[in-house]
Amino acid sequence: MTQTQKDRPWLIRTYAGHSTAKASNALYRSNLAKGQTGLSVAFDLPTQTGYDSDHVLARGEVGKVGVPVSHLGDMRTLFDQIPLEQMNTSMTINATAPWLLSLYIAVAEEQGADVSKLQGTVQNDLIKEYLSRGTYVCPPKPSLKMIADVAEYCYTNVPKWNPMNVCSYHLQEAGATPEQELAFALATAIAVLDELRPRVPAEDFPALCGRISFFVNAGIRFVTEMCKMRAFVDLWDEILVNRYGVTDPKSRRFRYGVQVNSLGLTEQQPENNVYRILIEMLAVTLSKKARARAVQLPAWNEALGLPRPWDQQWSMRMQQILAYETDLLEFDDLFDGNPAVDAKVEELKEGARAELANLDSMGGAVASIEYMKSRLVDSNAERLNRIERNETVVVGVNKWTQGEPSPLQTEDGGIMVVDPAVEQEQIGRLEEWRSGRDDAAVASALAALREAAKSGANVMEPSIAAAKAGVTTGEWAEEMRKAYGTYRGPTGVSGSVSNKTEGLEDIRSRVDAVSDQLGRRLKFLVGKPGLDGHSNGAEQIAFRARDCGMDISYEGIRLTPEEIVTSAIDDEAHVIGLSILSGSHLPLVEDVLVRMKAAGLQNVPLIVGGIIPDEDAERLKSMGVSKVYTPKDFELNTIMSDIVTLADPAEIAAE
Repeated sequence: MTQTQKDRPWLIRTYAGHSTAKASNALYRSNLAKGQTGLSVAFDLPTQTGYDSDHVLARGEVGKVGVPVSHLGDMRTLFDQIPLEQMNTSMTINATAPWLLSLYIAVAEEQGADVSKLQGTVQNDLIKEYLSRGTYVCPPKPSLKMIADVAEYCYTNVPKWNPMNVCSYHLQEAGATPEQELAFALATAIAVLDELRPRVPAEDFPALCGRISFFVNAGIRFVTEMCKMRAFVDLWDEILVNRYGVTDPKSRRFRYGVQVNSLGLTEQQPENNVYRILIEMLAVTLSKKARARAVQLPAWNEALGLPRPWDQQWSMRMQQILAYETDLLEFDDLFDGNPAVDAKVEELKEGARAELANLDSMGGAVASIEYMKSRLVDSNAERLNRIERNETVVVGVNKWTQGEPSPLQTEDGGIMVVDPAVEQEQIGRLEEWRSGRDDAAVASALAALREAAKSGANVMEPSIAAAKAGVTTGEWAEEMRKAYGTYRGPTGVSGSVSNKTEGLEDIRSRVDAVSDQLGRRLKFLVGKPGLDGHSNGAEQIAFRARDCGMDISYEGIRLTPEEIVTSAIDDEAHVIGLSILSGSHLPLVEDVLVRMKAAGLQNVPLIVGGIIPDEDAERLKSMGVSKVYTPKDFELNTIMSDIVTLADPAEIAAE
């Protein structure tokens, strides 16, 4: 049945930010001129984890995966000539969400905006950070309190703002099945709503529920993914009615934005990713009942590195063609009453309800973080096993691997590379900012912030005051660390001996033989230096090494090069493996190698994995790295064999 009026398109966004606030501002204004209808801000890792650009942990990470925002001046530059009152802005920020929203509000006020009219979303989902992405700062309970602080403040002062974006996107990136993605995300939403319910009058709670939004992932199995979205709609409605007694259908609407899957983008034959992105977009647009409110697409080359403006434009054009050239928005839901769709939706809902009941029996999402993490690592291992066994076909990776060179990969390597000089320039601006502010006003603002955190008061108002006084991101986060403590999330990788031997017998025999020659079990240390929290690859390497019979050491994310080398000494590691996906591999690996040599470990083989261009791989090898692995090296058993060879005394003697 045709519509009497064509539906409005979803918000068209591009996830963007890099190098500096000035460069990112130019990119935003260019994208808006090309037809983008909303902004989606990517922040760099120091900003996400609450460090200023000159902190030791920020080394090599400044401006790499997003824009550095250290203070009000940076935020002011980021949105220069962009009227925030007229904008719909999504900010992908979690641990430092109260602070970045405070900076945004302060800039809006400087622009003369009516803050009550601001529209947008701050991600503000810490539970998924413990499970998949790693940009957390404080422990779960105080983090949940700060999420509620933002929601409570926005409800009163910025009512059109979505104060929390339950983010299942990264759960799928970490290996979640559709049922796990549904259950773990909804359990997170329940934990937040339970925290919020006592903060507002009962009659206002339904409206607050209506401001909670979701940010989801759509993978390549697009029929299943479309059914997952319909299941999300039904389950959210069910939870709000049964658990919270929300009667207004408008307040129960499942409101979500989406970025389609980056996990399935391939380094091999990367031009094929264009088709993958389009197919995945259909999963969240074809069904009117479960259509996304906002869509952002990765670029074809994101498995290679940072996309260029043209690459992002190409993905944006894909959205515009579907929204404006096709007749999709002229029809009611295309799938209502379809028996195959209905059956799949019910199957997904049944599986998600069972997992939700399981989580509830363990005390809810916060109490179940370790369980959920281990389940994600297991699911991801199964996913990789299916690809290795060719049970899951990935075109250009494990089937039809022969092809023509891509003409899209031009002389620049087909990606944007952030100038290393950006870091020192940003540090210079930060020092200039500090020297030009009123130190007494800063001290007073920090004291008020400290008192609010200590007393349990809402931190938003003192955070906005601190933003206006010139406080920096690192200073704000340090007050939160002092008040609430820090946290190291579970790795999901047990060090216990595994009984998984299928397909591993030959490698296990080699590990046993080499261990006998070494006089003890082959010790493999996996380290993640810097602030990169994307730990999926490191977890799967450690997981497989353990299954192959190695003695593994993996302490999780966010270690300094000094801590990694100290662990290598203490553990007497035979081989060290580093995982770095943020593009900061050159400075971080160099730092580790210098420290290894100073500690007398120059003969211990070092291997490195990450999104590493060929030219950088050669530089790493010239520095002394034994092996470099990128996403195209998906056969983990080959990597395991390399590790055994590197540790084998007979092989070393023969060199």
